Amino acid sequence: MKIHYECFACAANQCQKIVEMGTNDLELRKRGVIEAAKLMAGINEDSIPAVFGSEVFLGVYRVIGNDDPFKEYKELSNRLAEKIVSDLEGEEIDLKTALKLAIIGNVIDFAVGYSPESIEEDVKAMLKEELYVDHSDELFERLEKAKTLLYLTDNCGEIYFDRLFVKKLKEAFPHLEIYVAGKEGPIINDATVEDLRKAGFEELAEIVSTGTRIVGVPLDRVSDEFREVFEKADVIIAKGQGNFETLSEVKDNRVFYLLKAKCRPIARELGVPQGSMVCLRGN
Repeated sequence: MKIHYECFACAANQCQKIVEMGTNDLELRKRGVIEAAKLMAGINEDSIPAVFGSEVFLGVYRVIGNDDPFKEYKELSNRLAEKIVSDLEGEEIDLKTALKLAIIGNVIDFAVGYSPESIEEDVKAMLKEELYVDHSDELFERLEKAKTLLYLTDNCGEIYFDRLFVKKLKEAFPHLEIYVAGKEGPIINDATVEDLRKAGFEELAEIVSTGTRIVGVPLDRVSDEFREVFEKADVIIAKGQGNFETLSEVKDNRVFYLLKAKCRPIARELGVPQGSMVCLRGN
């Protein structure tokens, strides 16, 4: 997915969050946003939002001297999500419900705007919503015949919903060899391989690093190890907008996107109303 006109302002807003979360030094905050402005001057019509944004954010990290400004945010997200999923695991959850929960995990901003008391209620309310695009039956049919699944994670917090879904996938398709991918190092609130280990994914799948800190899966930046796993996968589940932004460029029909169209550019690309939840087969 190439940039839309809204992407520039979105990246600028994210940079303001980064400096405010990353340092209390007002001078460093100013230097950080000035660096962001310089880096954003490199944008062009072929820029991919996830890649362009990541390069800008990492530049700001360097200037403010904080390599993980979202650290506390991610830790809070993980604590809240782990509690909710732990409660949910006591209920009878089928595969389709687990898939929907994985998408719902992408919807909720765990660290802002919710109290622990209301999150579970909100999750249950969203479970009643229908997916605007639902190719899950085809996904499950493909998994029945597949040998290898690559599961691309997105953010901290939601990885606990992903873990529940992967657990259900493993039960439903015990023949599957499952790889779960995270980032090599911190970038905004994306899940790293270390986050996946802490969340217990090693008990369910083989954890693999994308080999880069860039958001999504930019295939020209990933490691050779990840590229090998990516190429041999029979089915790929890609969570969130960043993975869609990078992988929609390669037109790979092995990919199934699980996400909420949170912004207008993504909704426009998908041809769905903003706010829609989708399980969408790639082209």
